[in-house]
Amino acid sequence: MAKRTDPSDADQIVEADDLQTIVKDKREGWRANGATARRRQRRYSELLMRQLLRNGSNAADELD
Repeated sequence: MAKRTDPSDADQIVEADDLQTIVKDKREGWRANGATARRRQRRYSELLMRQLLRNGSNAADELD
């Protein structure tokens, strides 16, 4: 079974296209329908984007 998406996976994102390849829902086949699976994928994507924003603001502070 694939590993679920974790906020620490945000470190692996270099380009925007990487976001879709990194987001994984190991329970995708167990979801009641396609809508719940898409919603969960969207939440995983948002989680990674928030983490990227946090990492980006920390990196900007280090540059100053």
